[in-house]
Amino acid sequence: MAEAVVGLLIGKLGAALAAEAAAFGVSVVFKEASALRGLFGEIREAKEELESMQAYLQGAERFKDTDETTGVFIKRIRGLAFEMEDVIDEFTYKLEDRHGGFAAKMKKRIKHVDIWCRLALKLQGIRGRLRHAKQMKKDYMLTEMERYNGASLTHAKPATQAFGFTREDDLVGVEENREKMIQWLTGDLEEQRSRISTVWGMPGVGKTTLVSHVYNAVKVEFDATAWITVSKSFSFENLLKKIAREFGIPVDIANVEMRSLGKAIHNYLRGKSYILILDDVWTADVWTEIRNLFPTDSIGRYVITSRNHEVSLLATGNGAIHLEPLQAHHSWLLFCREAFWNDTVKECPIELRNLAERFIKKCNGLPIAIACIGRLLSRKHPIPTEWGNVYMELELHSVKNVMPDVDMVLKVSLEDLPYDLKNCFLHCALFPEDYSIKRRRIMRHWIAAGLVKEKENKTLEEVAEGYLNELVNRSLLQVVERNYMGRLKCCRVHDVIRLLALNKAGEECFGRVYDGSRTFSGEHPRRISIHSENLDQLSRSGLTHLRAIHVFNRYINTDWLRPILISSNLLSTLDLQCTRIEMLPVEVFNLFNLRYLGLRNTDIKSLPEEIRRLQNLEVLDAYNTKLSYLPNNMVKLQKLRYLFACTDGGGSEIKPFGGVKMPSGIHRLTSLHALQCVKANTEILREVGALTELRTFGVSDVKSEHSADLSNAITKMKHLIHLEITSIGEEEVLHLEGLCLPPTLSKLGLEGQLEKASMPQVVSSLSRLYYLTWLQLSFSKMDEGSFSRLLGLRGLCFLQLLNTFEGENMHFSSGSFPKLRFLSVWTAPELNQVEIEEGALESLVELVFVDCPELMFLPHGIEHLRALEKLHLIETSEELIEKLLQEPEPNEFNEDLMKIRHIKEIIVQLSREGIRERIRSSQDISAPR
Repeated sequence: MAEAVVGLLIGKLGAALAAEAAAFGVSVVFKEASALRGLFGEIREAKEELESMQAYLQGAERFKDTDETTGVFIKRIRGLAFEMEDVIDEFTYKLEDRHGGFAAKMKKRIKHVDIWCRLALKLQGIRGRLRHAKQMKKDYMLTEMERYNGASLTHAKPATQAFGFTREDDLVGVEENREKMIQWLTGDLEEQRSRISTVWGMPGVGKTTLVSHVYNAVKVEFDATAWITVSKSFSFENLLKKIAREFGIPVDIANVEMRSLGKAIHNYLRGKSYILILDDVWTADVWTEIRNLFPTDSIGRYVITSRNHEVSLLATGNGAIHLEPLQAHHSWLLFCREAFWNDTVKECPIELRNLAERFIKKCNGLPIAIACIGRLLSRKHPIPTEWGNVYMELELHSVKNVMPDVDMVLKVSLEDLPYDLKNCFLHCALFPEDYSIKRRRIMRHWIAAGLVKEKENKTLEEVAEGYLNELVNRSLLQVVERNYMGRLKCCRVHDVIRLLALNKAGEECFGRVYDGSRTFSGEHPRRISIHSENLDQLSRSGLTHLRAIHVFNRYINTDWLRPILISSNLLSTLDLQCTRIEMLPVEVFNLFNLRYLGLRNTDIKSLPEEIRRLQNLEVLDAYNTKLSYLPNNMVKLQKLRYLFACTDGGGSEIKPFGGVKMPSGIHRLTSLHALQCVKANTEILREVGALTELRTFGVSDVKSEHSADLSNAITKMKHLIHLEITSIGEEEVLHLEGLCLPPTLSKLGLEGQLEKASMPQVVSSLSRLYYLTWLQLSFSKMDEGSFSRLLGLRGLCFLQLLNTFEGENMHFSSGSFPKLRFLSVWTAPELNQVEIEEGALESLVELVFVDCPELMFLPHGIEHLRALEKLHLIETSEELIEKLLQEPEPNEFNEDLMKIRHIKEIIVQLSREGIRERIRSSQDISAPR
């Protein structure tokens, strides 16, 4: 992973060199210009040196565990790269430190001459040690790389996988998938065409085990069979030779030309039925390279296993299987089979059950981890003391020593990642066990840490989201939740993968978790993840040069935090989200390198004017705090990209969150991409129009007289994606008929009363928004005619009407809302009938009615909504609730329940009657549970 550190440093060196021309342009002192010239020369040479070394480091990484000299060299390079990074961060800050009047600036530049000379000498010394390390490596090392002489390397698999052999006991929890695959492969074998099946999932989830069972069960049905394990760095030539060898094709593989070999494979398989397994495929290119080898007039069946989602898309029709971690009961069954394999009944003794459950919990459903732990325990005496010792070892020592197979699987996955993705993945491991990582939060972390590289025609946010999706597609991150658009919302790292990643992060000094149990003396991690209230040991560890502090404990003593902040003046990220902190330590405002300050869901009440000193700050996340205003000096933070500051709205429907008073001069923050949530006044609304780079904008406490200024400002925001407008009260009328929304808008929330006469004009303007997918209207006083105009919003995926609909009949005509997945109607006091024509709401997944007391019948036509999975009826009429809960007489059926029998989850609630029931529908439903 040293190449990941070096890659990040090369980016910083490049950014420093990009400032060279500007630096000389403002340098009016000859001595300073001369000193700068020398420093930039050192930076340029360091960058060239590291660029030439980066490719070597990537190849050397796989040998550092088997070749001690290589390991020592890589560790040394990593340490020197960290030292260079410290120099560059200090240089970048000092170069930008141009505050004050002319006299003050001149004084600083004269002082900077000594700084430039000192930093240049420091870089020169580091480069000298870098050259010395390279020379020592040449003198004392016969590398594994040299012995292999550039040969293509494959990663060894466990012996049982290498021979395609697995025991019946290994097949747990995937029986349904086994039968499905067998049917795909053997059904219609007379049909003269090819089929591809794919099995994908995270490392160690049992892909090879499943396919091996299927392969052994069906291969007798075919004329020719072959199992190929594909290496990460496969070559077309080697792959052809393997295929020919496994199929038993009678050719001289060693001497035949590739063209002839391909023809021999094609001719051999013509007229035959055959099955080919391609195990552990890393890219779809593998299939693209070889597919033309196979005859189209034969019966070919192909099975491809991969940890990458992209590869799974090669499947024919619905022939892809996504393997997930095991459910609890299957985990228990597999564990018992492995731990008690030589026991006839394979059952866990009562005295060991508690420990067994703790072992299984650690494995979190990952079959390879369960099998490794079970096999280890099978070699121990089945008594609590022996098992307890193993558990303590698992707690206290590296997982690598306990589950080597699991470590091997992850190591291969990590080596395949580009260096920027490696850094991003290791960063995810710093979050606590089972933690749901929000997409936006992790993306901002990565950007602020400099882990995201700019790409042509893409914003940093778009690149970061691409990284996140790539880690999910490689099965290194698990999806916890997707939003209404199917876009990733939350993810997490599987517990076993996380432990191994933390082990790697510790080895590489990337980051460590502090849980109060130990100090970090002699170690220099760049990032600390704090999971403990007691920081006493950590504050006495003498940590220096930290780049990030992430706190995940609710309570934290700021007195213990202070010495850490003092010794880590190069800190770029301080995330205190969800802590009970009320005031920031003054030491925070000395962190000249700080780019991310996370205060979301804290008790922070105010920010001081000293915040102006955080000139590199890019993210200030103070969402849902006790802030009522921001300091005047906030407008001096020219690099700020995200500014979130709002208060809890106190449970009010019209104001779920309250805006914060913004300082005058907010128009200077032209780099802002997000500003949420502004407390409206005339001056501020006229200023925000200058923030033309905004993608997210939220404004609250809007009055009727603000309408014109607000409309003018929003019209200038050409890149806006998310807009939320909240009036000062539900009776306040907003005049938004002149509002010209940008065509980029995707998400819109209007909380406030719209003028009746202008309603058709406002709705008509929405219909021109091609990308609009999310709409929330509150207190809009919409009648049946106005609602019918909404049906033209064909791109909507999410629609929520809060105290908005005033009609009696809500009618959905055929073809309306074809993409809508979520529909929620709250507080519609007159609504008594909902009609859904066949062909309407075809994609609807969730339907919610809340506080609709006159709604006495199920929506007419609800049986047509075949995609519907959730129906929530909260505070509707008693008649409707009673009909759904009514027990049918013998030989009768509940007609209403039959209409909704296809819906997986139905919840009804009537608070005044003390009723809350969950009805689970199934094919044989006759009464609620």
